[in-house]
Amino acid sequence: MPIIPQASSAAGRVDSVFLFILILCVAVLILITTALIYFVIRYNRKRHPKGEDIEGHAWLEIVWTAIPTVLFLVMFYYGWTNFNYMREVPGDAMVVDVTGRQWAWSFMYPNGRQTTDLYLALDKPVKLELRSADVIHGFFVPAFRIKQDVVPGKANYTWFVPTQLGSFDIECTVICGVSHADMLAKVVVVPVEDFERWYFGDADTPPPGQAASSRHGDGLPGDSVLKILQDKYCTTCHSINGTPMVGPTFKGLYGEKRVVTDSEGREYEVTVDDGYLVKAIQDPMAEYTKGYPPAMPKNPLNDDELKMVVEYIKSLN
Repeated sequence: MPIIPQASSAAGRVDSVFLFILILCVAVLILITTALIYFVIRYNRKRHPKGEDIEGHAWLEIVWTAIPTVLFLVMFYYGWTNFNYMREVPGDAMVVDVTGRQWAWSFMYPNGRQTTDLYLALDKPVKLELRSADVIHGFFVPAFRIKQDVVPGKANYTWFVPTQLGSFDIECTVICGVSHADMLAKVVVVPVEDFERWYFGDADTPPPGQAASSRHGDGLPGDSVLKILQDKYCTTCHSINGTPMVGPTFKGLYGEKRVVTDSEGREYEVTVDDGYLVKAIQDPMAEYTKGYPPAMPKNPLNDDELKMVVEYIKSLN
């Protein structure tokens, strides 16, 4: 049993290719080392004080050229066929848009739902469309044996079938800034019935297995605004103490005048009030603050959560 579980359809294939190449390399290493030791002993200076010229041996040269070539082609074929499998997406795969940004992941489902952890149904194929909102990131799920670069201006993808229930780590493999180490999320694999209950439920239906996937504790207390900001990954880009980050700090934000740019590139000045905050949270790409990247995703909040967040930001003045 591997230390890291094989939790996807791709995992066993990747492991088999890795083990095949590893065993082959170890065998070649042993063969070469054995031959080296043999020749060192057999032809040492004490036994052969005078060196002799050795003529070429055509068959020997053919053999030591042909065998490594055949082994290389076998490794290539084995790796290529499995790589090809991992790039051929089945037609019934659910497509999830994945966006990487400094420093969080967000996931958009076909029905418009958006989450900060990836929720999937057991034994159902899924295709991940990968994009970056700022710099190069690396989307890596060790238990699934999938890793793809997420490059600004370029769409990439990967697919798999989750084969084990549970919660599995998502990591960024590219050093993407000062909070690179905090760019973590989870893949939460649940039974099909639980996933469909959430996916086809109303907007207030909590994600399946949310308590298991939360990085901040057991659930989301309704009376903790800071907890809401953490679980929605707002504090990944916005500080609450004035510290400069990817987005504007919440401290002293309310009542300030800011220059914003709309979706058509027009600039104008606004005052940060209740209406502006509500609009910025519900439709962040409609306007973005000048001097900051337009990288904020939509983070669905219900009416109560939205009101609490606005009041909390006002209290930080």
